[in-house]
Parts: sequence; C-alpha cells; structure tokens
Amino acid sequence: MSLDTAEKQELIENHQIHPTDTGSAEVQVAMLSKRISKLSDHLQRNIHDFASRQGLLKMIGKRKRLLSYIKDNNVQKYQDLLKKIGIRG
Repeated sequence: MSLDTAEKQELIENHQIHPTDTGSAEVQVAMLSKRISKLSDHLQRNIHDFASRQGLLKMIGKRKRLLSYIKDNNVQKYQDLLKKIGIRG
C-alpha cells in the first residue's frame, strides 16, 4: 500500500516547513498517516493478511514516536498537525 509520486508530492507540499523540506517529522507523519489509512482499508477487505497487519502495527508505532517527538518540542505545532491530518492524539 505504497503512495504514488503524485500523492507524495501533494503531502510534502501541504506539510513542509520550508521549500526544500521533504523529511521533517511533520511530513513523515503525514505520509505515514496516508499509508496507514490505505493499509487499513486493505485489511478490512483481506482479513487474513497477517503480514500486512504486522506492517501496519509497525507504521502506527513509528507515527506515535514521531508525534511524541513533535509534542515534546512544540505542543502548538503538535495540535495543529493533529487537526490538519485529522487523527486523534
């Protein structure tokens, strides 16, 4: 459930901090959130795909660690990011 180039570019443009930013924590969280939603849809249709379920859990853990890092550094940026992406904190 990877993202195609157009989707990645759109996410980067919407969440980047400066014009050349492609790997900040905010961009990574946005990409992970998109991949998580795609994979969740896949797993609802394919219940017995346990390998993908394990990958989903790893992605959720990584997103959680990145969100924790953002929250530790700047709470306002964390809250804005949660609203922008549409996930619970």
